[in-house]
Amino acid sequence: MKCINCGTDNKLKDRTANQGRCIKCNHPFAFEPTSMSSIKITDPFFAKAIADISANNTLFFTPKQLLYFLDNRLRSKSFSRFSWVFLYIFFNIFTLSTIFGPLIVNFVFACIFFNRSRSSKLNNTSRKSNAKNLQIIGSIILVIGILISLNSNSFGLFVIVVVTGMLSIYLGTRQLGRIGFLTQDFLISQSQLKDWLDRWQQINGSILKILPSPKQENTPATVNPDVTAYSFDRLVVCDSASIAQLLIANNFHFENNCAILSITGYPQSIFDTTMQMLRRNPDLKVYAVHDCNPRGIALVHNLKTNANWFLNSEITIIDIGLTPRQIIATKRGMFIQSSPESAQAAKQLPEEIRQSLSAEELAWLESGKFVELESFTPQRIIKVLQKGIAGSRDLESDDSSLLLVGDTGNDMYVVQSFG
Repeated sequence: MKCINCGTDNKLKDRTANQGRCIKCNHPFAFEPTSMSSIKITDPFFAKAIADISANNTLFFTPKQLLYFLDNRLRSKSFSRFSWVFLYIFFNIFTLSTIFGPLIVNFVFACIFFNRSRSSKLNNTSRKSNAKNLQIIGSIILVIGILISLNSNSFGLFVIVVVTGMLSIYLGTRQLGRIGFLTQDFLISQSQLKDWLDRWQQINGSILKILPSPKQENTPATVNPDVTAYSFDRLVVCDSASIAQLLIANNFHFENNCAILSITGYPQSIFDTTMQMLRRNPDLKVYAVHDCNPRGIALVHNLKTNANWFLNSEITIIDIGLTPRQIIATKRGMFIQSSPESAQAAKQLPEEIRQSLSAEELAWLESGKFVELESFTPQRIIKVLQKGIAGSRDLESDDSSLLLVGDTGNDMYVVQSFG
């Protein structure tokens, strides 16, 4: 393992002999992979993850974003598409002495690939590879098995081979079509990540770009009257204080000349003043950004029906996402989770919200599935939000990225893709 301080490669015996320190510069190692359980990380791996998620220390990020980022890296790190080939060939040769030996081996491998193609512990790339391996196994069973059955004049073996091979190909093809809709579980827990962060910062100092939990500041801030005389043309409303804090910390409001608030009232110290400024602008455009879960899907409805926001107002609201429509249509895998609580909350959504969703979207939500915004990197969230704002500047133009939803009250648009 290389030392992140001086770059010296330290073998296990070197690290052990020097009490977990670099043999050249004596810098302590935060992690010792050989003493870790199933999930093993190294100092260079963790350092690179922090550098990549922060775009080389230029962007702030939340602890949960780091959790998602590390989880994805760990899945990708353990992925090896053809690691099974050697064992497959070995067991087939080893069982050649019997007619049914290779068939049993192929059946076992097919079962393994099928289970792995739907495993919540693997990423979409690995699951897709296992589904393709299932197709390959099915083809091998058909070709080799039919030849063996014909050579042995066994009709029973022929039927078994054809059924097993075709079933493997069918299941592999079906799994390939379902990969993007399968749910995932975290490989690491939030408490485990907290321990890693504590250990890392104890040895290497504070991580400058990681954000703390949003603070509740109920004392109103003093704002210059000359500033409050103006307004904003745009407002970004988040369904969580964490995303609002992330955007503000990364100066999104300065670079895009907009106000940023959360539906929960963050930042509390300037919330009332900011809303007073916003209500002065009849041409205000509001951009909603939220998790794809029942609470997030209800964000736009809350903005339109809450007197603290824009009840009886004619302002334009643009739903950037995340929406089930975007997830269903995307070509790239997202970190989809599922919970009974989310399923129950989806069934209790107000009728007005349910009518704005397709039957497929409702079924997706009512199955308990959800996707969190924090599963995306800061760079991705900022890029998507900027794209949504840019694409909505002229709503009179034919912009295929926006979809008008509903025909009552506020104009409400939905961005059709996320990213």
